[in-house]
Amino acid sequence: MRLFALRGANSVAANTADAILAATDELVRELMERNALVSEAMVSCIFTLTDDLNAEFPAVAARRLGLDQVPLLCAREVPVPGSMPRVIRVLMHYHAGEDHQPRHVYLGEARALRLDIESAQ
Repeated sequence: MRLFALRGANSVAANTADAILAATDELVRELMERNALVSEAMVSCIFTLTDDLNAEFPAVAARRLGLDQVPLLCAREVPVPGSMPRVIRVLMHYHAGEDHQPRHVYLGEARALRLDIESAQ
């Protein structure tokens, strides 16, 4: 088994708890599905939010998906002028077989962040 890291992001419709939880749920589910991940293979997840999102912790949605035994951390994204607003990002660490090919996930408006990664779309 080898340690891998996945990146992903999703846009959030509004700064509400429901919108943050829905966007996080969609992002984590898609990462898990595309990479055939189970919670037991996950090592940790780091979530970041842009400064305009503060109504809820993304980790709440991850715990609801069964990641309650995975260390989760929420932090602020660097507020670079002109950067895309209302975005949740994740860096997910997990174990998989040597032949695994990570499939990153960028959803919604956040797809524009990494058009260079074909597998992310």
